Amino acid sequence: MNAKTVQTSSMAANPTDAPRPSNFLRQIIEHDLARGTDTARRWVGHPGEGSVQAAGGPDPARIRTRFPPEPNGYLHVGHAKSICLNFGLARDYGGVCHMRFDDTNPEKEDEEYVRSILDAVQWLGFSWEGTLGGKPVSHLYHASDYFDFMYRAAEYLVETGHAYVDEQTPEQMRAARGDFNTPGTESPYRHRSPAENLARLREMRAGLHPDGAMVLRAKIDMAHPNINLRDPAIYRIRHATHHRTGDAWCVYPMYSFAHPIEDALENITHSICTLEFEDQRPFYEWTLERIVPILRAPQFEAARAWIEKIEAQGLEAGKEFALHCHNHADRLWASEAEGRMRALFARWEHDREAVLRDLPEFFALLKTQPEQFTPLLAHALDIERPNPFLLPRQHEFARLNLTYVVTSKRKLAQLVNEARVSGWDDPRMPTIVGLRRRGYTPEAIQLFAERIGVSKSDSWIDYATLEACLREDLEHKAHRGMAVLDPVKLVLTNWAEVFGSDDYLEDCTQPALPHAAIAEGQTPPPERVFKIGREVWIEREDFEAVPPKGYKRLYPPRPGADGQMQPGNVVRLKGGYVIECTGCVKDATGQVTEVHAKVIPGTKSGTPGADSVKAKAAITWVGVADGVRAEVRLYDRLFTDPHPDAGGKNFLDALNPDSLKVVTAYVEPSLAAAKPDEKFQFERHGYFVADRADHGVDGKLVFNRVTGLKDSWAK
Repeated sequence: MNAKTVQTSSMAANPTDAPRPSNFLRQIIEHDLARGTDTARRWVGHPGEGSVQAAGGPDPARIRTRFPPEPNGYLHVGHAKSICLNFGLARDYGGVCHMRFDDTNPEKEDEEYVRSILDAVQWLGFSWEGTLGGKPVSHLYHASDYFDFMYRAAEYLVETGHAYVDEQTPEQMRAARGDFNTPGTESPYRHRSPAENLARLREMRAGLHPDGAMVLRAKIDMAHPNINLRDPAIYRIRHATHHRTGDAWCVYPMYSFAHPIEDALENITHSICTLEFEDQRPFYEWTLERIVPILRAPQFEAARAWIEKIEAQGLEAGKEFALHCHNHADRLWASEAEGRMRALFARWEHDREAVLRDLPEFFALLKTQPEQFTPLLAHALDIERPNPFLLPRQHEFARLNLTYVVTSKRKLAQLVNEARVSGWDDPRMPTIVGLRRRGYTPEAIQLFAERIGVSKSDSWIDYATLEACLREDLEHKAHRGMAVLDPVKLVLTNWAEVFGSDDYLEDCTQPALPHAAIAEGQTPPPERVFKIGREVWIEREDFEAVPPKGYKRLYPPRPGADGQMQPGNVVRLKGGYVIECTGCVKDATGQVTEVHAKVIPGTKSGTPGADSVKAKAAITWVGVADGVRAEVRLYDRLFTDPHPDAGGKNFLDALNPDSLKVVTAYVEPSLAAAKPDEKFQFERHGYFVADRADHGVDGKLVFNRVTGLKDSWAK
């Protein structure tokens, strides 16, 4: 991976001074930094639970974010937004962004996807490498790094009565879950003892049961209005070989259970995800708050000490704390001890004097069974210290909805598998590998991500916005060149008369970058040199035997209004001479095979006589003598419908039959030296890139159209 990278480790002490547009995520981060929400974190140099991190010094990263893809497919433009967001926030606030693979589903994961994802992140300009104490450190992690701890957490939940093994069939569990209008039905296995459940879980772990025979479920609330909290599955049996751990495991955690644990072990402060995970946030919090005693053992012990201290401060301090806990009664769940606390809180609703009477029982519950009240304490102890258990917080933003695109992995795979496209890197695909092969630059995608911003509301971004960002980036980078995509030969019939020989060739020059396109501090590139002779290639559309009204390019002599013959039109061959059209040659079908003109001496561009004859237009051309044949692939949007899969539509019905046209073109000689992935502006036609895969193979030139010079889809 030789891609350009940007150091985002952060052991940079201060955030960048570059101004950035504010948004709600930046406001959250700035509030947390000002409040000191995460300043008590320690970092030993690698992920681990609180007892491990206690051996390290203060965390040098002001914030920690993460980009957590599943290695089960190729990343698309929506992932690119998330990459830019997570790595960008870490960069801007003196933090670290972790590159982490959520590899909890062994049946769909592959090292091919791992490699492609890492390559995509680096290509976009980001890195997970950094330094700590002057030594290099990598923040590349995998969920599978933490399988041991996750299983330990599962056993802990069973032992404390917050998880059970369910042996119903998947169909039975689905039917018992209820719906938005109907509460769920408790499993007949829900009330087994912790010892019985622990024995079953260990049987699952030992591989004694087939796939689907049983699952481990969290014991939360089967009547909860958020269906995600109706005893969700947290472990399932999968006798499958994992691409990293092999056959060491036959039980695997569910993503919704694994993800918050990964965040916590990695000291993540802000876990940023898309809005579809908003309903999962309560389970994210439930998971972390329930396992605090093993996840954050030092902080748990500090919480126990705080409880003792508050009780020792007397009745008023105790009452104030008890009422503060009462304000967080929604954090109480299913255990017997929590039920007793809930009863106390209910009594206080109608009798505030009962608080003082109930203080002994209140503190006894907290002190004798503190592990049952960690969800409550995680919020109630905030008066002692922000975020007392140093848990990550999940924040959601609206995913990228881009017109004329589908981003469903299933639908993208269907396009590939049915050969509707040439592969995952087909330049029409919204995958990062496809965008890269199309000719998009990392800077353009970063600009796009910044320009569209982040919000909490779903909205559609027009594809033209992405293309505009690319044009803006390439304007100052892409060297110019002339190409003729639909060639017809132009013969300058008086060439020998003017220059003494039909074989005479003359050099012409043009800037590789116009002065207006040279950015401040940029060194102007050398001029392009190409030859003009008796025969050149021009675009077929630059000649009309019978010109329409207002046509300013080549057309032959024709009768005027007075019946007298008027001379043919005069145009400039860009960078060359002014010419006057004299006629054309047609074949038996009436198609023009040659255009004839005469060169007007002394009118070459850049010479004193260049303006002696006024031309109504300038046209691009390529000399027959030094022009080079090239394959040019004219890519366009893959779909004709801006919302191809909305409302249950069959997205295949919206496929654009003109999304790819392949033509044989002629390009000026400077383009013969193009290297794969090098970008150019073909004058008048748009931006093009030398194909990463095919350009140069067997000496063949292959260029892809990236985008036009302007939005051709604008209404």
